[in-house]
Amino acid sequence: MAVLKHELWVENDQEEMLCLAGPRGNDARSLLPKSAKLLWTVWANSHFEAMSKYYQYRGWGAYSTEHESDLTPYPEEWAHEQSASVPSN
Repeated sequence: MAVLKHELWVENDQEEMLCLAGPRGNDARSLLPKSAKLLWTVWANSHFEAMSKYYQYRGWGAYSTEHESDLTPYPEEWAHEQSASVPSN
């Protein structure tokens, strides 16, 4: 099972964005202003797990989704791609 690192970015102490670390998050991070700061990282094996951990981190209760694809585990190739470009800590 592929477990990928996710990053929580914050700008202006208000706007937040959770995205994948590494190449698969480049497009999302390119939308952030230079003043954005990396606030938190988390490891997860699917979008659903990442969002569940994010909701727990924020104290928002349980995350739910109507999208079956959110439950799909990440492909192993994504983990290999990420490990080639992102430190594992």
